[in-house]
Amino acid sequence: MLALAAYPLAGLAHGKGLYSTEAEAQARADEIGCTTVHQNNEKWMPCADERELHRQLRKQ
Repeated sequence: MLALAAYPLAGLAHGKGLYSTEAEAQARADEIGCTTVHQNNEKWMPCADERELHRQLRKQ
């Protein structure tokens, strides 16, 4: 819960940032300005890591 207070978009990132396939995550990464993707608990997420994902989402 502390993470949500410190990073209010953290919950948003997980809710809209987990994809079943690498291709889906890469497509989203391209949309938000990231060049890579990473795995998280057998799912795929845009950007090199969650820190970069949150940084890009804050720019939106």
